[in-house]
Amino acid sequence: MSLDQFLSRLDQLQSDAESAFTSASDAGTLEDARVTFLGAKKGQLKDIQKMLGGIDKADKPTAGQKLNAVKNSINAAFEAAQEKLSGGDEAGVDPTFDPTLPGNRPAIGHIHPITQTISHLTEIMGRMGFEVAEGPEVEDPWHNFVALNIPEDHPARDPLDNFYLATAKDPSGKASADAGDEGSQLLRSQTSTVQIRVMKRTAPPIRIISLGRVYRPDAPDATHFPMFHQMEGLLVDKNVTMANLKTVLRVFANNYLGEDVEIRFRPSFFPFTEPSVEVDFLWNGTWIEFGGAGMVDPNVFAAVGYDPEEVSGFAFGLGVERLCMRRHGITDIRDLYSGDLRFLQQF
Repeated sequence: MSLDQFLSRLDQLQSDAESAFTSASDAGTLEDARVTFLGAKKGQLKDIQKMLGGIDKADKPTAGQKLNAVKNSINAAFEAAQEKLSGGDEAGVDPTFDPTLPGNRPAIGHIHPITQTISHLTEIMGRMGFEVAEGPEVEDPWHNFVALNIPEDHPARDPLDNFYLATAKDPSGKASADAGDEGSQLLRSQTSTVQIRVMKRTAPPIRIISLGRVYRPDAPDATHFPMFHQMEGLLVDKNVTMANLKTVLRVFANNYLGEDVEIRFRPSFFPFTEPSVEVDFLWNGTWIEFGGAGMVDPNVFAAVGYDPEEVSGFAFGLGVERLCMRRHGITDIRDLYSGDLRFLQQF
């Protein structure tokens, strides 16, 4: 192709493109024109650019300069058409629009108070060196009971006190495993199952917390719900004592509930700790239990392969909802799960 033919084709392309962009009446038409003239694969400018290789070597500088000038001109025409259609020109401005009127504020969601509480608890315990560990909500009886030193005849394993899951049936229609059998499964009744899983795969020292949902068939009332959240804590090392446990819980309570909070420890019994304590805080003139704790029972260490003569440790489980309620002055746990935006928007 001669130089004159090449330059003529460029002039015609520039004229056609500028005309198409100027006459475009909407964004769709303009986009079609852009693809026709500036398309990366089949655009007309791309086709002419390929012809540059057929120009004589002596004429290529002139042809290249003209090609760049036409390309810039077409791009400028496209941008001008875009600005016109988007209202950049005064002719495209809606005369009824009043920028002084207040806008419509969009409704923006926020984090649920329970999730806020979990994040806050994680931050406080993290400053004391506790790492977060997770475990499944569907558990087997070994992790939920046996490894935690809860015998088969213990009331905590009663089918009426747990959410056992339906099991497969044999051809006769009978369940292949009764509720509570080693082959059955249940929704975990405590986050203590996580400490078992962590100890089975990790050698001491251990310093973890686990926060998550647990399930117990309690009748809903102001302080009970069949699904709630626990924060489980576990520290295992050499020479760990009850004094370490009480210090951690006092520091935690002071950080989350305030320096003026009154807490107390009273003797209790849990199969997986020995000795055991209940931890209460004073709320509205009444002592409210917010968790149980104690030194890890040697039988629990034996179940996971630890030598109770070499290591000791403490564990605690705190109710996340009760901590959240105490901090925010909530008097009924059911409000947290009502889905009532009038309540939730306060947090």
